[in-house]
Amino acid sequence: MQTLPLTRDLVLIGGGHAHALVLLDWAMNPLPGARVTLIDPNPSAPYTGMLPGHIAGHYPRDALEIDLVRLARHAGARLVTGRAEGLDPASGTIRVNGRPPIRFDVVSIDIGITSDMPDLPGFPDHGVGAKPLGAYAARWERFLAEVKAGARRPDIAVLGGGVAGIELALAMDHRLRDTAERRITIIERDPLPLAQMGPNAHRALQAELARRRITLRAGLSAQGIERDRVTLSDGSVVPAALVVGAAGSRPHDWLAATGLPLTDGFITVDPFLRAQGHGHIFATGDCAHLAHAPRPKAGVFAVREAPVLAHNLRAALSGGALRRFDPQRDYLKLISLGERSALAEKWGLALSGRWLWRLKDRIDRKFMRMFHDLPAMPPPALPRRAALGMAEALGDKPLCGGCGAKMGPGPLRAALATLPAPDAAALRLGVGDDAAVLQMGPHLQVIATDHLRSVTEDPYLMARIAATHALGDIWAMGAAPQIALASLTLPRLSETLQERTLAEIMAGAASVFGAAGATIAGGHTAIGAELSIGFTVTGLADDRILTKGGALPGQRLILTKPLGSGTLLAAEMDKQAQGRDIAALWPYLTQSQQAASALLTPVAGAMTDITGFGLAGHLDEILRASGLRAILDLGRLPVFNGAEALAGQGIASSLAPSNRAALTGRLRTPDGPRARLLIDPQTAGGLLATVPADQADRLVAQLVEAGYAAACIGRLEPETGDTPAITAH
Repeated sequence: MQTLPLTRDLVLIGGGHAHALVLLDWAMNPLPGARVTLIDPNPSAPYTGMLPGHIAGHYPRDALEIDLVRLARHAGARLVTGRAEGLDPASGTIRVNGRPPIRFDVVSIDIGITSDMPDLPGFPDHGVGAKPLGAYAARWERFLAEVKAGARRPDIAVLGGGVAGIELALAMDHRLRDTAERRITIIERDPLPLAQMGPNAHRALQAELARRRITLRAGLSAQGIERDRVTLSDGSVVPAALVVGAAGSRPHDWLAATGLPLTDGFITVDPFLRAQGHGHIFATGDCAHLAHAPRPKAGVFAVREAPVLAHNLRAALSGGALRRFDPQRDYLKLISLGERSALAEKWGLALSGRWLWRLKDRIDRKFMRMFHDLPAMPPPALPRRAALGMAEALGDKPLCGGCGAKMGPGPLRAALATLPAPDAAALRLGVGDDAAVLQMGPHLQVIATDHLRSVTEDPYLMARIAATHALGDIWAMGAAPQIALASLTLPRLSETLQERTLAEIMAGAASVFGAAGATIAGGHTAIGAELSIGFTVTGLADDRILTKGGALPGQRLILTKPLGSGTLLAAEMDKQAQGRDIAALWPYLTQSQQAASALLTPVAGAMTDITGFGLAGHLDEILRASGLRAILDLGRLPVFNGAEALAGQGIASSLAPSNRAALTGRLRTPDGPRARLLIDPQTAGGLLATVPADQADRLVAQLVEAGYAAACIGRLEPETGDTPAITAH
């Protein structure tokens, strides 16, 4: 089937409300030829309308989080979890911490505002901004636990007396309602706080604060923060074991260096939501200033801007006509009062009550259902007439990426058995181990190759994963990486996008190989249906090469990485995984095993890396080569966050059934999700080493100190004819 080439890069900086709605719209109506990238420092974005309800204890955290990993998958976009730190309109590049610049043809900025106060003495150490949610939520739960244990006084200071600060103060007061000695103080620089509210709403909020005995100190600013107090501009001191920054609309600092037109630090946009004078740069939400119709910072405007922004981004990418955005003059303000009641204000009228909370709750939940109940994309229907066996070969789920896309062990072993015996005099070790071993004069050289179907739309990240994965065979044999050759298949792209994609891939690969002491010497590229990345790697070793056949009875089994990446990646493809779990997975898939190999190689009897056949399959290769059996302790297996729960829901990689079939009669486990992870294919998995029993604890401690999630997971025993090769309990 003919595939259409990608020709333009659209980049969305920030996962704010407008961009989240744009991605929903894009999923239903993508623009052919456009490649979409979302950049955000977090794998999820909070819906700020429900934040006070979460702090008050009315909503769990998941209820107000937009899962950006899941949303990006739904929209066919790549998610770069990183913080944008700069933008150059002339070169069309975005600077993101820790990676090469990201190129764009059209960009939209929706990064909101920040409540951090880096210049306030003591705030970085003792305060927490109300945004982002993650840090605030974690600090709040820790504070509640410390108060309950008597380790902290229930004294809170909120910096900022706008609507956001008052909502959070009321929410925290409600959560602490059973703590009689609580003291909450709101500190507001403006002598006339809530000036944007009508007089009726102003009086109602003031009365609510007085009823709840929350102090509002107006016309003062914080001058310094210590562990248990805030010093104010008049010299007075406010007791505070928790300081929350909610001081309103401070723009992000990096915007000042972009050269874009700014108004009070916010990007000045025209009626089409374009930065003035920049037809390919858009901005929306709280980070933008509507020059033709200035409005206060409020999420309602970002929501209303989203349809216009979605239309105009497509128009900018395709040469179409733009639409204006003209905001309403006033809007309904629903302010949470903490106790499942709310205040409503519009046109100067103000009402409050529990029924308004119920109205606000319905509105908020309806908005979030759009992101929590993403529609499933049905697989393409089979042809009405097809060759026998097509449905069985296709299976009931999409083909996984990474090692989940590899051939099963059964067909692979059968094919390898047909190879003729090698006759090269220099070949010391060939088919059957992690890498081929060549005798090169007095030296031993190992050579291995690996190729992965993409598990992420991010070429830079995918290259780092593939490089780490390819090096696993070299490290498993105790060798030092030397040279790498790349083998790349790119989807159809314009020449400009080919250049951009290759630059990201090579930068990602070079960062991994360079850190390992290896050099990329060249390679091969091709155009195909989708992105896949592979590397052939050589390494040098001393006289001793670690193989799968050197294990001894009584030795212990050490694993250096958690299990479950195949299950997580399969769930992510199906939009079933939690974005936080996927974001936490990537650092493990790019974690070098070089230091682990250096610790294990001098004492290991056998060693391999855990990849497509799963822990049980690769362990079985050691057992077959060494004539042993293994006893595994399931309770000691390190597993990735979320993997066991997903396995319990029946989610598995598409390669898992083949892995299980290959171990028929050789694997005995109790039924349960943790046991299912034994056959889970791993991408860039950890090392599995057999070591002397009296050194296992020391090695695990050293590995943990070196940053590995290592564990001793079992022991080896002599093989017996009446028991399975692998028994797990």
